[in-house]
Amino acid sequence: MPEALAFLAEHGDSAVVFNGGTDVVVRLRDNLIAPEYVIDIKKIPGLDTITFDEKTGLTIGACVTMNEIGANEFVQKYYPYLGKAALSVGSKQVRNRATCIGNIVNASPLADTGTPLLANDAVILAEGPEGKREIPIREFFIFVRKTALKKDEIVTAIRVPYHAGSEGVYTKISRRREVDLSTVCATVVRDGDDWRIAFGSVAPTPLRLVKTEELLRGKKLDGALIEQAAELAKTEVAPIDDVRASKEYRVTIVGLIVKRSLEALAK
Repeated sequence: MPEALAFLAEHGDSAVVFNGGTDVVVRLRDNLIAPEYVIDIKKIPGLDTITFDEKTGLTIGACVTMNEIGANEFVQKYYPYLGKAALSVGSKQVRNRATCIGNIVNASPLADTGTPLLANDAVILAEGPEGKREIPIREFFIFVRKTALKKDEIVTAIRVPYHAGSEGVYTKISRRREVDLSTVCATVVRDGDDWRIAFGSVAPTPLRLVKTEELLRGKKLDGALIEQAAELAKTEVAPIDDVRASKEYRVTIVGLIVKRSLEALAK
């Protein structure tokens, strides 16, 4: 890692960090970026592991692939909705290369793993010339393809807190069942009397629905409360029209996802 950081610090904007490459290669091909140097971090020791303990939670190394996340025993046991999100990305071949860290650093509004991580208040672990630092994911996304990561920093891992007994539901709406980008994606997590709700592709960044969370907090779910939450959720998003859907469709889908997720978690 020190060598990679030194090279990045020396060459700055003329270098790009290469991990899975599923985004970088496409952007190179389409002439969206033209770096002089590519810094491949895949062989750096320690970046390809997943670890778990109840105190620190789940730690996913920067080079862990989507398929590895989906198959991991700790993910399947404690964060199955994160595994579902990871396995919804692209095709199996793409998931053998694509990484969760790359998905997050790209800062796409519709990043499939963004909502389960955001709903769990994950923390980004980064290293730079000034040392290591932790960036709460709620502060990490700034705008479309813009993050709080400094130009001379490299993300080494992401840490997902553990909450005993919590349950979650991940939903992806897309035009095709597989190998497609999200029209809307979402994760709803129930942690005792607390709720955390995150959506993607309904704002410039993945988004927490804080008003809807507050409405639900500490209350017993019933049909009326679920309907109220679904309606409130629709007021917290600001989607756009694009080739995948209209903003009106997305707003409607937000309410439907919240309703179905709450119904599933109320059982």
